[in-house]
Amino acid sequence: MSERLYYSDPYLRETTARVVGVRDLGNGLVEVLLDRTIFYPEGGGQPSDRGLIEGDGFTIEVTTVKEMEEIWHRGVIKGRLPERGEEVKLKLDWDWRYENMKNHTGQHILSAVLKRLYDLDTTGFQIFEHYNKIEVNGELDWEMITRAEVEANRIVSEGVPVTIEEFKYLPDDIVKTLRKHVSKVTDRIRIVSISDIDRTPCGGTHVKNTSEIGFIKVLRFYRKSKNLWRIEFVAGNRALRALNELLADYWKALDEMPNKNRPLLERVVELKSEVESLEKNIDELRHELWRWKGLALINRAEEMGHYNVVSLVERWPMKDAQAFAVNFVKENPGSILLLASKRYVLFAKNEEVEVSMKELLAKVIEELGGKGGGTDNLARGKVEAEPEDVLDVAKEKLRELIGLPKD
Repeated sequence: MSERLYYSDPYLRETTARVVGVRDLGNGLVEVLLDRTIFYPEGGGQPSDRGLIEGDGFTIEVTTVKEMEEIWHRGVIKGRLPERGEEVKLKLDWDWRYENMKNHTGQHILSAVLKRLYDLDTTGFQIFEHYNKIEVNGELDWEMITRAEVEANRIVSEGVPVTIEEFKYLPDDIVKTLRKHVSKVTDRIRIVSISDIDRTPCGGTHVKNTSEIGFIKVLRFYRKSKNLWRIEFVAGNRALRALNELLADYWKALDEMPNKNRPLLERVVELKSEVESLEKNIDELRHELWRWKGLALINRAEEMGHYNVVSLVERWPMKDAQAFAVNFVKENPGSILLLASKRYVLFAKNEEVEVSMKELLAKVIEELGGKGGGTDNLARGKVEAEPEDVLDVAKEKLRELIGLPKD
């Protein structure tokens, strides 16, 4: 069992160790087992550490550390494979570890405050590279979040000591003060305490004093289910980066507005109103175009029995062609519209027409190949033939369905 140096001294950035096991995973990837380690393995919502394992003739860039009965360090190797028993040097990506420590400790504080102020229990927690998330049961609004943020940052600013104790058996007086219930202790359990503010079992790494956190900022929150809310927050230097990214996005967005004056919300409302007005004008022009195109097409329609059949090689995208086709057959009683392009075929009919477009398309596909489907009123698909050939076959099959003799 590897000695867990990250527990005895979470601030230890470099040390030496001996190789106990090596797995060559191929493609430049290896896994290494050490007799002791400063690398925290992924678990409890906290991601694993990153860093370097260096030996004589090789360097491993550690990207993932996982505990699978033993703690294995996975990474990309440069140079030869390490051998069992040789000494290596371990170097943490300290910025990554330290920010994780700040954010993990910040989560304890925020969860404790939410529990104390609103009796909200934290049911889930995870640290990501750019933010953290917790999930709580109950109800939330921005006023509650603001109050919780103020209280959490008051605790941070007071520089409260963070202490960690290990127990083989939890005393009853400790059990009564835990924020999270512990049903059974099978070996050892670590209890993280922040004065009388929070006491909870946790296997992660934490700072020694709340003042190291810097500050805590909630970025957003939203409902996940009926009684579950997700809160996304950041702490430490990640909070500064997150806020700077938000502000940069804010000012760049404002610079793109015709009216660059704050607040952005008013500019967005103005722009949205302009867009809606333009969309209305476009829709009116679209229907006017449809009307003139429809008049031109119906004037050259081919009579088949009691129906007016229009066939056309179309260049519009299918979405636009379908919208036009639906409008055309609606406005022209007894009409059938056959459209074909390099990318699709589309058959539509007026409600009065007693011929199935789905059946017509199936007969065309049966002869020419392709795929598609639809309803009696509208069918579409892809046919393996030139558009002109598709229309010729479609008209031939349509005459058969109508009951007319072949030309």
